[in-house]
Amino acid sequence: MAKETGTSMIAQNRRARHDYQIEDRYEAGIALTGTEVKSLREGRASLAESFVSIDRRHEVWLENTNIPEYLNGTWNNHAPKRKRKLLLHAKQILRLERQIQAKGYTIVPLSLYFKDGKVKVEIAVARGKREYDKRQSLREEQDRREAQRAMRYRNRRG
Repeated sequence: MAKETGTSMIAQNRRARHDYQIEDRYEAGIALTGTEVKSLREGRASLAESFVSIDRRHEVWLENTNIPEYLNGTWNNHAPKRKRKLLLHAKQILRLERQIQAKGYTIVPLSLYFKDGKVKVEIAVARGKREYDKRQSLREEQDRREAQRAMRYRNRRG
């Protein structure tokens, strides 16, 4: 069987980019069971309410991520919202712990994807945005979109 190369997106957490100011990004492996991988290959996952936690044994966990049961699975199918261990180097875990000690910082998952046949999670250290920050970023996005639209219209006429 040919080895899989490249990346393919499974799920993104768009809400995290809206609700948080992204500071630092990390790529982590994830410990999964066979039926979870098969379900992900079908493109079925949701990072909507998920979050990352670090326990007292310095292990990083992805919690509340919904990977639905594999439809062709048997009695040993997985639980859809179980805790899943993230695989990071010890130095990265220590750096993460130090960064979230500051008030207002948290770790959020941004995306779930296949990279060279392995499932990876992009996590980020983020600071929660206030309401006026969210409005400001929405306004900037809308202004950028309008400017692109005007340039497209102008290039078409010229």
